[in-house]
Amino acid sequence: MRIRGQQIDQYANGSEESIGVTEPVIIELAGRETTEATLVTGNIVLIGQTVLETLDLLVDCRNQRLIPNPEHPNYPVMRI
Repeated sequence: MRIRGQQIDQYANGSEESIGVTEPVIIELAGRETTEATLVTGNIVLIGQTVLETLDLLVDCRNQRLIPNPEHPNYPVMRI
């Protein structure tokens, strides 16, 4: 993964930081795949809402896991 630039991002607490932006990477979760540019900060991997929407995955807070959208259990469907 190569960092190709920087951008200023804002955290929920209002602070801002210059963050590295990568070339597109393949993200595979729950047997579903998408390609996205990613942001690099420290050693923590965060999956954002746009990735979850693209993969049509939902957060199951009770069981602390990602699940396929029950309306589309076999493949992701994006609304356009």
